[in-house]
Amino acid sequence: MMLARVADSLYWLGRYIERAEHLSRLSSVMLNATLDQTDAGAHAVWIAMAAVGEPGDGAGVASFEAAQKLVLDRQDQNSVVSSLARARENARQVRDQITTETWERLNLLYLKVTDSRAAKEFSDSSSTFLHDVIADLHLFKGAADTTMSHGESWRFMMLGIYMERAQLVSRLLEVCFTDSPRHGRLDDHVALVSVLRMACALEPYLRVYTAEIEPRHILEFLVFDEDFPRSIRFATAQIEQHLTALTRSVSAGERAGPERLAGRLKARLQYADVDELKAVGAGPLLTTVVNECARIHEAIYETFVAYPLEMRLPA
Repeated sequence: MMLARVADSLYWLGRYIERAEHLSRLSSVMLNATLDQTDAGAHAVWIAMAAVGEPGDGAGVASFEAAQKLVLDRQDQNSVVSSLARARENARQVRDQITTETWERLNLLYLKVTDSRAAKEFSDSSSTFLHDVIADLHLFKGAADTTMSHGESWRFMMLGIYMERAQLVSRLLEVCFTDSPRHGRLDDHVALVSVLRMACALEPYLRVYTAEIEPRHILEFLVFDEDFPRSIRFATAQIEQHLTALTRSVSAGERAGPERLAGRLKARLQYADVDELKAVGAGPLLTTVVNECARIHEAIYETFVAYPLEMRLPA
């Protein structure tokens, strides 16, 4: 069984990597939407800021400054630079568990965003800067997938990635479909396309629904599609799969093991009634996903990190 501190570091390495990518993408889409001097562009900016808990006013200058803060503010614990710094520190603590290729990708990216010239590079070409950050994060994930053995270390990191993804996408959809944006309903083409871009889902969505970009289809795709890797259903299925493999050698006693909680959430999404969702709204289901992910996280800690010592001692 892996040491608790090692499992914890790998799990949070995955979470911080996914958080950095999500915030980078939201910042990029928000800045692109700012170029559209319409209410729809302002609505897209509002969605991006609300999805990270900081609703803005959609003003051009304020949007740029907000994006720069989301990316480069070291005082903000959830910024891209802070997330990458924490990911790197966790990776450093488990350097023997990850490959050289994986470490190098993360270290080079960390050096890029913490360089003294980063603020100027962002100011000169924020689009290029964010594109490069996202591309480097994709390279990190690719290196991890293709060079690490798919054993416990890789599974804990992937568990962190999909846990973070499920919660981030759920929050984005909550903002779009259950909150009350002051800029109006989510029914403008620019705002709808922006939401799909925030979830890196535009091209996969169009392959399923062609040019029919409608709110109900976006909700259905990002919640229930079983093949798209950023849908909530796909993420929860991956969480259950990794937890099932990781808990084979763990005795959970009478507590609810994280794999059982994950299996229940996976089944709820797998057998959910789409028509019922349309009738009652997305709010209850999205709230359930967020709450169940929080419970799974607690169970992960109880099982792998903060467990009583006697649970691991032979009888």
